[in-house]
Amino acid sequence: MRRIFTFQFDRVYLRALFTLASPIIIQNGISSSLNAIDVMMLGQMGEVPVAAVGLANQVFFLLTFMLFGVSSGAAIFSAQFWGKNDLPGIRRVLGLALMFNTGAALLFMLAALVLPRQVLAIYTADPAVIAAGTGYLRIVGWSYLLTAVSFSFSSTLRATGNVRLPMAASVLAITFKTGLSYLLIFGKLGLPALGVQGAALATLLARALECTVLVTAAYRLKTPAGAPLRELLDVRRDFLAGFLKLAMPVAVNETLWSLGISVYNFAYARIGTESIAAVNIASTMESLAFVIFIGISDATGILIGNKIGAGEQENAFLYARRTITLATLIALAVGALILLLRGPLLTLYAVSDQAIDYASRILLVMGFTLWVRVSNMTLIVGVLRSGGDTRFGLIVDIGTVWGVGVPLALLGVFALHLPVYWVYLMVMSEEVIKYVLSLRRFLSRRWMRDVTALGQSSA
Repeated sequence: MRRIFTFQFDRVYLRALFTLASPIIIQNGISSSLNAIDVMMLGQMGEVPVAAVGLANQVFFLLTFMLFGVSSGAAIFSAQFWGKNDLPGIRRVLGLALMFNTGAALLFMLAALVLPRQVLAIYTADPAVIAAGTGYLRIVGWSYLLTAVSFSFSSTLRATGNVRLPMAASVLAITFKTGLSYLLIFGKLGLPALGVQGAALATLLARALECTVLVTAAYRLKTPAGAPLRELLDVRRDFLAGFLKLAMPVAVNETLWSLGISVYNFAYARIGTESIAAVNIASTMESLAFVIFIGISDATGILIGNKIGAGEQENAFLYARRTITLATLIALAVGALILLLRGPLLTLYAVSDQAIDYASRILLVMGFTLWVRVSNMTLIVGVLRSGGDTRFGLIVDIGTVWGVGVPLALLGVFALHLPVYWVYLMVMSEEVIKYVLSLRRFLSRRWMRDVTALGQSSA
């Protein structure tokens, strides 16, 4: 185990890690906290609005992970190009990310605007949930294209060390969204009480604000992302081939993984409205718990990418070991907090006693399994991908979700007719298998590659 876990008080490493991670943690923390408040506001209106928004957001959930996949693949290149001080390479990658992300967003936008009822009917047969979710999707679907642009610029800025600008834009937008949600959901200050549609309108306006602030500032501050159009479009065939070879496995990975998670939610929703409401409540709290680890994982990816790009493979491996150790220790502590605080936190929701009981049991499972899920995210997203090993991440992530998690979820719901919390526990078994496989890959060191060579001839 000493070959895996190691931690020393390395001032240089810790300063570099938390300089990058802190703004990301703050951004995600505020985002998750205010989104939790959003869910609590809807929760005052009963289970149907909570379930409707949760299921309607499955469309955005799928899009988000597709955007995250493309942007993560692009960030691998950008971080290593930044280590080589190759600005034209960074801007070519941003141009490709924008093209792929906006193309995907347009498809999802059409589904949300034209086929909202059909999409929701995949997850639930409850007509009240479908009706409320349809109104939400027809408004929030317009925001998907804006989100795609924001994702592309944010990933490039972070990969080049500018984590504060995406944080500032996101915090401004999320704060605006929460205040506006309160006014529009409940009809304050003379505004109409729009309920679920009010939450959707607030989301659309907030994403427009975030995109405008982010892109405008990127150009005015002359950041690496502030590229002239000719540089964004300066992509030749060999460079495109290199990008696709590395980035597409990440995009496919995130898309298929998120589809697997959607199947989980489909299964939970088929148990009943109380079950999916409980899962949505627990997931909101889970997102709060994950803010630290997303920041640490993203920062680790940037550090390792920079080190590999600069030819410092040994330092990259050492930084990875220290981050895996640090993330595991923090996850154990946060998991214990979830176990201790789940009761008081659930008193904030005005849903049925059965939904509260289900959510409490799901949080119990979540508290005990958080450390292994965090370790997997750190290994796959923070370490292996940043080293260019995107194909292994695709195989292990998709193999465990679709080969283990999805069959067990469907078995638990449709064959064994188990309560939602037992199905959730069965699904978590895929994380254990993923953990063992990812650790073995990490120790082999075969994940460390200089990916900038893939596009060198067109640089």
